[in-house]
Amino acid sequence: MPNDTKQRIMAASAELFRRNGYTGTGLKQIVATANAPFGSLYHFFPGGKEQLGAEVIRWSGDTYVHLFDAALGPAPDLATGIRTFFAGAAHTLRESDYADACPVATVALEVASTSEPLRLATADVFEAWIAAGTESFGRFGLPAESARQLTIATLAALEGAFVLSRAMRSTEPLDIAAQAIVTTGQALAAPE
Repeated sequence: MPNDTKQRIMAASAELFRRNGYTGTGLKQIVATANAPFGSLYHFFPGGKEQLGAEVIRWSGDTYVHLFDAALGPAPDLATGIRTFFAGAAHTLRESDYADACPVATVALEVASTSEPLRLATADVFEAWIAAGTESFGRFGLPAESARQLTIATLAALEGAFVLSRAMRSTEPLDIAAQAIVTTGQALAAPE
């Protein structure tokens, strides 16, 4: 079975997990969306849905880890970078009619207490994001500990804003979260 089948299964799973959650996504739905034979799922993921889920979480996480650099890298200052980061998230929500948020957080909320392999996969992704954000925020002159704090605050605000925005069908929570993180970032960047 060609490797592109595995990639299609992973891409379909990532999309379905983001929209429907882990428990709301069935294996038949995944292979149908991926246009793959059912047996290919167990060929590539002999551990079943849990193995697939862990691999998809890490794969999705690797895709999204670059968003910090994409938003903050070209920014002339910290506040602009933060606003760009949150504006990108708001754009994604509007374009997907509030269906696409964070695939990792969606799964983490569901399985953190019920599946240790999936909890570990989500924790690994969040740690990778924290490392990437810490590095990106550090380019604005923040000390490492302050950059880490700002990254964690950014991710917490972003994930919470995703939940509110999807429920309210509004990007207002993302706009407010962005401003709160700008204020936090400016406070952390201010000389003592």
